[in-house]
Amino acid sequence: MPQQTRTARKTVVTIQGREFLVNGRPTYEGRTYDGMKVQGLLFNSRMVQGIFDDRNAETRSRWRYPDGPWDPERNTREFIDAMPLWRAKGLLAFTINLQGGSPEGYSRSQPWMNSSFETDGSLRPDYMSRLERILDRADELGIVAIVGFFYQAQERRMDDEQSVMRAADAATDWLVDKGYTHVLVEVANEADNAGFKHDIIKPTGGAVRLIERLKERSKGKVGSPAGRLLVSTSLNGGRVPSDSLVNVVDFVLLHGNGVQDPARITQMVDETRKLPSYRGQPIVFNEDDHFDFSKPQNNMLAALRAYSSWGYFDYRMAGERFDDGYQSVPVNWTISSPRKREFFALLSKVTGVGSP
Repeated sequence: MPQQTRTARKTVVTIQGREFLVNGRPTYEGRTYDGMKVQGLLFNSRMVQGIFDDRNAETRSRWRYPDGPWDPERNTREFIDAMPLWRAKGLLAFTINLQGGSPEGYSRSQPWMNSSFETDGSLRPDYMSRLERILDRADELGIVAIVGFFYQAQERRMDDEQSVMRAADAATDWLVDKGYTHVLVEVANEADNAGFKHDIIKPTGGAVRLIERLKERSKGKVGSPAGRLLVSTSLNGGRVPSDSLVNVVDFVLLHGNGVQDPARITQMVDETRKLPSYRGQPIVFNEDDHFDFSKPQNNMLAALRAYSSWGYFDYRMAGERFDDGYQSVPVNWTISSPRKREFFALLSKVTGVGSP
């Protein structure tokens, strides 16, 4: 069989010391803000529902649009249409997940069925088609995609540990076969969450082995200086990873959920850098549901002071409507609420991209 010709890609993400580079140049090159270095950071937003659908007929009606029924294709189209708006304000990355996240923001139970994997670990073509369109557009725009594989409420539906490994292998092979060079992999969203069922995901189980497996599986197959996918995993909010995890990840993912005091954000970064296994990797918050963007002290600026990247996590809170939040389904993917506008205004101010 002739070898498949890969599409030439426009965006290549690399890591050099503590900095991220895009197409060989540091992000936000030369930029400082209020005396703090911005160059090399990767400001991002949690946009995990870009390929969302619900195969549970009993819950699907919950996701109706104000003007019509739930439509996964519309959701992806509107995500793609909004991406240039985010990029124009300085956003250089988003997190998307093959099993999404809670479409309610936070949930006690999650009966909906939203996964790019069948329970045996095989890929679902409908989900991967939507993901391909998103990743292709991100590549065109110079946006990095942090692609998460597993989310606890959906991972529990998988048949067994072999199915989880089969799914991770399949997703890795798919990214490699598409020739993507602007992707960072987050194996699991909050891998220490008690909702995960299979030990291969868990930091106290096989997480290190799974990360090493995916790095090795993609080795020599990606058209970037690393020659493979760059891989990490995240933990629950406020937690610092173990030495064993930091030893194998290419970049360190932290979460700020539950961190009320911005000083703790800086402390988490400091604690990570003091670990014996830390070797100078970039540190990235890719989920934090704290805002206060108009105040002189907030989690975003605390991360910046510690020279770590920060990621915005916004969901629809009690009493809010369609325009609010980026995780609650259905999503208005535009910059459509006061909270979104405040985030993007500060982002623009910090990065010097666009107008606040």
